[in-house]
Amino acid sequence: MRAPSTARHRSGLATARPTAARTAARIAAVTVAAALALTGCAPAGDDRPVVFVSTNILGDVVGELVGDQAEVVTLMKPDADPHSFEISAQQAARMRAADLVVSNGLGLEEGLQQHLDAAVDAGVPSFVAADAIDVLDYREGDAAGTPDPHFWTDPGRMLDVVDALEPALAEVDGVDSAALTARTADYRAELDRLDAEMTTAFAAIPAERRALVTNHHVFGYLADRFDFDVVGAVIPGGTTLAAPSASDLADLVDAVETTGVPTVFAESSSPDRLVQALASEADVHVDVVELFTESLTATDGDAPDYLTMMRVDTERIATGLSP
Repeated sequence: MRAPSTARHRSGLATARPTAARTAARIAAVTVAAALALTGCAPAGDDRPVVFVSTNILGDVVGELVGDQAEVVTLMKPDADPHSFEISAQQAARMRAADLVVSNGLGLEEGLQQHLDAAVDAGVPSFVAADAIDVLDYREGDAAGTPDPHFWTDPGRMLDVVDALEPALAEVDGVDSAALTARTADYRAELDRLDAEMTTAFAAIPAERRALVTNHHVFGYLADRFDFDVVGAVIPGGTTLAAPSASDLADLVDAVETTGVPTVFAESSSPDRLVQALASEADVHVDVVELFTESLTATDGDAPDYLTMMRVDTERIATGLSP
């Protein structure tokens, strides 16, 4: 079992001095902000630095670290799919004038990448979380051999991201480094606690039941950290935009019957019809349990923040696979 990583990695921060492109972007953003203000859509008098974040999981983490010292704009709405969500022209323009842009990387934000690239081209400093971790490749399916972007299922790797994110946030004008350091230390302690809780919960699952069948390949890092076997996924590739074939379903039926797993897991950001179909086709009783994997929920949902999401998933996996 791999111990939680404590090594420091490169920050992933690309710094840049103001350029003509960025100046133009700021002018465009001011124009957009003025137009929004006229319609009552923009907050007045907020002169804090602005940090744009692609996914709501990273948005939650950035918010925990920086607190109210910066305006954290999370582009991905609750319960959205990171592979396919889109943003408005106003958001894209404002992002090109941000003080920092934080993204996941490794192809996760398929529908957003052009806007992330445009912000970097405009001179906006950029932090890519995947630059701070030990990346795993997909082991099977259509995406086999390509990098897996779902690192957050391993809290040890999220610790690596937090370690690298702190100095990137400290470079933002208007962020107090002492306050940032204190909040980061508190959040690191929460991640250490989460890792210990997951280790304890999963230790109770017998070796013969430590197999994960899901509707999308998202648990490679969790499996690597906590000694699970990823048996397969209804959606074989690394993106929810892929479509399963009849042979994919047949292979998974065989996997379920061979391993005897009592539960298959469906992620909350995708419909579970295919997993329900898999369960009905297998000639064994299989429960279908929903997990939160690629998106947080709204504040009144079961996974409003990263720590809660991981605790809920841990409890459901442990319950679903235990005797």
